[in-house]
Amino acid sequence: MLKQILIILFTFSIHLTSFCTNLSEENVSVNIFSSTKINELLIAPQKGNYLLIGDGNKIIEVDENSIIKASLINNQIEIKAFENNLGIFKSVSFISENDEKYFKIKLLNPDRKPRFYDDNLTISINEKLGLKLINTSEIDHYIAGVSEAEAGKSAGIEFYKVQSVLARTYALAHMYKHLTEGFNLCDQVHCQAYNGKSVNKNIVDAVFDTKGQVVVDKDLQLITAAFHSNSGGQTANSEDVWGATTSYLKSVTDTFSLKMPNAFWKKKLPKEEWLNYLKSKHNFPIQSDDALYLALNFKNNNRKAYLEFENIKIPLKTIRSDLKLKSAFFDIEFDNENNNVIFNGKGFGHGIGLSQEGAIFMTKSGYSYKEVLNFYFQNIYIIDLKELHFFKE
Repeated sequence: MLKQILIILFTFSIHLTSFCTNLSEENVSVNIFSSTKINELLIAPQKGNYLLIGDGNKIIEVDENSIIKASLINNQIEIKAFENNLGIFKSVSFISENDEKYFKIKLLNPDRKPRFYDDNLTISINEKLGLKLINTSEIDHYIAGVSEAEAGKSAGIEFYKVQSVLARTYALAHMYKHLTEGFNLCDQVHCQAYNGKSVNKNIVDAVFDTKGQVVVDKDLQLITAAFHSNSGGQTANSEDVWGATTSYLKSVTDTFSLKMPNAFWKKKLPKEEWLNYLKSKHNFPIQSDDALYLALNFKNNNRKAYLEFENIKIPLKTIRSDLKLKSAFFDIEFDNENNNVIFNGKGFGHGIGLSQEGAIFMTKSGYSYKEVLNFYFQNIYIIDLKELHFFKE
């Protein structure tokens, strides 16, 4: 029996090694400016020479002194170089085989600030959004861009290691999210925020230092790499917010987040507005003295999931969404003098998984990125996709 188990594990490790190695080395295609209706833009190589390819045929080679203009004309792409018309196409690609390569994009219609992107670009037509831009990039270039967009430019290198491992885990777990649309991921927050190339040395070094590393659960599945701004002192169970139970997204007491800017918040609401909301949307029995008292004196010391009275359970995440609160972790008190309800809130975001501000505090206090990840995610392993250290250990 032991021999059979070892054979199964060895065979599985070979398949997993092959699968993960392929993933770790591949490029990722990202729909950039994905929420913008684009009619006209400029593309300018900043490093490396690019081949400009239209409908599969070479048009011209462009270098660092070139500026290409792409315009949407009658549902096709008109390409110009210094006002010289190079043709009209259905699809245009900018491809470079140089080791180091990146380019600048400047949207003209609508007008947007320039952005810089690593590697390659394809332009096609989106009937609803005009020109469709796909940045095909080495995955670690993408991870660096995501880490900067999601975490800013001022955190330390150890925190960027945390963010890089989570961003890589998320990307590889969702590589087929937009496959039917012709790309892997978009640049919006429901995938991961991505504004292009990062030149921040701490971020670039953090991505390099954690190259190939991802987080898996006890069944060797890539985890849902959830994070939020601040837990308010306690993270949430995934089942209490998303309805899905996991072995690793479990509530933990998080004192690290309490020392950070988004740990606490307040919001005032007129008493009648709050009670009308409860009654009209949730049929909450405010005519009951006990129910009314609860609605005006709600205590939430242990991340409750509901405002609950008898057989009525109102999800706190629904109240958060409806009233545009920073989190679903709050107490309620009544200000009798001003006839207001006061929400005394904790944290910022959904509360599941990693607290970014808590993680920043931990890394500044000397904790390693692996210690941070193991604090916020339970029963996990941080493995290298190529070497599979988990099996060796």
